[in-house]
Amino acid sequence: MNRRDLLKNMSALPVLGAFAGTAKLLPITEEAEGTAGAKDYFKDLGIRTFINAAGTYTFMTGSLMRPEVMTAINYASKEYVLLDELQDKVGERIAQLLKCEYATVTSGAAAAMTLGAAGVITGMDEKKVAALPFLEGTGMKSEVIMQKAHEIAYAHAMQNVGLKIIYIETREELEKAISDKTALMYFLNANNFDGKIQVEEFLQIAQKHNIPTMIDCAADVPPVENLWKYTGMGYDLVCFSGGKGIRGPQSAGLLLGRKKYIQAARLSAPPRGNTIGRGLKVNKEEVLGMLVALETYLATDHAKEWKMWETQIKLISDAVTSVPGITTSVHVPPVANHIPTLHITWDPAKVPATAAQIRETLRKGNPSIEVADGANQHTFNVTTWMLVPGQEKIVAAQLKKVFSETHG
Repeated sequence: MNRRDLLKNMSALPVLGAFAGTAKLLPITEEAEGTAGAKDYFKDLGIRTFINAAGTYTFMTGSLMRPEVMTAINYASKEYVLLDELQDKVGERIAQLLKCEYATVTSGAAAAMTLGAAGVITGMDEKKVAALPFLEGTGMKSEVIMQKAHEIAYAHAMQNVGLKIIYIETREELEKAISDKTALMYFLNANNFDGKIQVEEFLQIAQKHNIPTMIDCAADVPPVENLWKYTGMGYDLVCFSGGKGIRGPQSAGLLLGRKKYIQAARLSAPPRGNTIGRGLKVNKEEVLGMLVALETYLATDHAKEWKMWETQIKLISDAVTSVPGITTSVHVPPVANHIPTLHITWDPAKVPATAAQIRETLRKGNPSIEVADGANQHTFNVTTWMLVPGQEKIVAAQLKKVFSETHG
């Protein structure tokens, strides 16, 4: 079954179009797939595109930028500006929009962590900036404290500046770990409920000891309020990914918070050369595109968007549960990727296939569809927030088809 056949044979499924108050995304039509005669670059390279029913994964290239973002990127590509001036003006605008003291656009959330950590330990001393990541003998503080329950590969971003990670589990261990070497305390917001010290208490302890704080909120939009919640709470540095829920450039992110730390962080960022952050360049197109993505996201009717996701999820759930042996449930993660998520589970006696096999069939289908990992070999997860409106019908039809054909 090819893409055109799917579109023709989905008349039995309810139509769900674009909705008022939300940034427009092109519907699935032949016109939207590209101008007639335009070069199909991915096909030319032998690369298959896919429908993203999984989520905002970097290895799946994150999200699709909104048309407004592409307009800004195309505009910026035709003019020259001074990079620092652009970052200054965009940072001022973002700080106003997000009710924080200062802001800058980075090359992703991990870059925000690296640059933010650099700013904390170097201050405005350019000799210290040039010394990173070699801290010994410089007088710079050299340790960052985080909870063991918050251990994550992306924490390497702070090690890039030479910091040693000190892991703790309890409040008592945290208090004992603080020393004259402590540069920073880091909190992974996605794991807030996993650690013994939660977000408010962690901040209170840091403030008691006058230790700067960083909170990693990379995938924590929606809800939109998170964009100003943690700076308002008192965290010194807040890091967001730009290419997930905000739908900015995949290689962009936000560093929000205290002016003195972010100004210092900028000393380690391009266009300066002898720095730890020289390779973390954000071009003028991405800087402007990130601002426009943020403005567009803030103007979105988030209640209507949420209702659309719920309706799309129900459409897919109804389609797959019409196959005997399939059950579904809807969950909303409490923090990161806080969106309706459909868990699809099946009885292996009735559907004798593993999740890996079903996913591979979906991947090799036409069109190709990607879904997310589940808890075991007979379940996987589906989200709809990265779908172009209309694609939910394709996903529903294809999932039903694959499960029906696999049915024992």
